[in-house]
Amino acid sequence: VLMLAPLYDAYLPLVERVGGVAKVVTLTPPDWRVTREALSAAITPRTRILLMNNPVNPTGIVLRDAELALLADLCVAHDLIAICDEVWEQTVYDGIPHRPLIAFPGMRDRTVKIGSAGKIFSVTGWKVGWMCAAPPIATLLARAHQFLTFTTPPGLQWAVAEGLAYPDAWFSEQRAAYQASRDRLAAGLAAAGYVVQPSAATWFLSIDLPASGIALDDVAFCNRIIDEAGVAAIPISAFYPADPVTHLVRLCFSKTDQTLDQAIERLAAFRATLG
Repeated sequence: VLMLAPLYDAYLPLVERVGGVAKVVTLTPPDWRVTREALSAAITPRTRILLMNNPVNPTGIVLRDAELALLADLCVAHDLIAICDEVWEQTVYDGIPHRPLIAFPGMRDRTVKIGSAGKIFSVTGWKVGWMCAAPPIATLLARAHQFLTFTTPPGLQWAVAEGLAYPDAWFSEQRAAYQASRDRLAAGLAAAGYVVQPSAATWFLSIDLPASGIALDDVAFCNRIIDEAGVAAIPISAFYPADPVTHLVRLCFSKTDQTLDQAIERLAAFRATLG
């Protein structure tokens, strides 16, 4: 299984649990670019699956068209099935469109596109999602799924189906609200002396610790702000199976303005204690 990292940390154990071998392609800041050289070096004659997410959690990037075209080209050339976690597809900002890999040439019959009501409608506790795939792949996944899920919530499924029929304006308004929250947090952190990385998607943005003049790694910083500032964050290194990036810290901006302002105030006070 070819995996792009950093990646949601639940994927690797799942791959290994079913006997798969993960070949990790590590993306690096600040651009997090996918390159042909790195992908080609990781693909072997036994590679069968590309596992990726786009928009990307935890980095908040949206893969560029050229990168998606490259992934499609390699999947076709090596006869790979692409499993695409696209649960953040509606949380993209600054006018950037989401381009599903399944829409690229040659990918319609070799892609599994995964969506999530939890992310699209901000109901993360519902745990209702879906997948789109060509009939032969969908049939196999349905057979596996019946042994993984004891029951389904039909009321929630009905509600999600109703929600997916909402007009485009509803989703546009939600994106605008999240973008405003992102901008509020980014501006407040910048005023407090923090350097943040751009966030084009998801509910997250990252602080660059060295660029902010902070001589702590991401784990140490996250541990200290819990105790000393009452703010919780996640070290980006947690999303790497090996050779992690250790200078970035992820914050969530899917919060009320009051909560964001309190976090900014507390992080500003914490930074002042570092000298």
